[in-house]
Amino acid sequence: MTVLGATRYLAESVDRSARGRDTSSKGEYNFDALAGASDAFAEAFFCLSVPFSTSLQSGRESLYNRVMDLMNMRISSIHAVLIMSLWLLSSCGEQGGEGPIVPPPPAPTEYADKHMPADWWGNVQKLEEGRKLFIGETNPDVNCASCHGKDGKPVKAGATDFRNPERMKLYSDSVWFWRISEGVPNTKMKGWKSKLSEEDRWKLVLYERNFGLAGKAWNEEKKQWGDAGTE
Repeated sequence: MTVLGATRYLAESVDRSARGRDTSSKGEYNFDALAGASDAFAEAFFCLSVPFSTSLQSGRESLYNRVMDLMNMRISSIHAVLIMSLWLLSSCGEQGGEGPIVPPPPAPTEYADKHMPADWWGNVQKLEEGRKLFIGETNPDVNCASCHGKDGKPVKAGATDFRNPERMKLYSDSVWFWRISEGVPNTKMKGWKSKLSEEDRWKLVLYERNFGLAGKAWNEEKKQWGDAGTE
């Protein structure tokens, strides 16, 4: 029974019972019949209250479920945003998308004893040749600037930022040369030894060093970068 039907039934039941007439009473209400009206009222009210309370309970549950669904959706959205934010921070970082500054692995045996020719550190001509290699002018197949940026500011996520001296001072000239030659596993950094001669790769080390360690030279004896004049 609907709420409207139950309401109508309530009104009709009470009226029928309360208006029961005694033929000898000049049309007045039969008060004995009024007693029966209370039973009719109770019955009708029960018919009204059951579907109403059931509907109310169902509505309450439906509303609760809807609110919980919205909350779960909101929590899931926030969770997704947090994961994406953490991923972006870890992949892009503050310095060229490299993440925390940690020392690179040491150069393998075949590269460990390779070093920049001593008289190259202050050689302007070699530096200029390294610049042309870096921007792809000398060899179109090798364009370091397409990832690392012409001014050393990376234009692609994950590319090393050569402007950061705190990071780059952890790279010996041997490690730098090794990375240019062989690339970096699990990254977009290719190895260029098949495209560039050993001299050209050293020219790239010379030019890339100039972004963050200008005027510095690697001191193999001290295992650190120092002024080129005291190398």
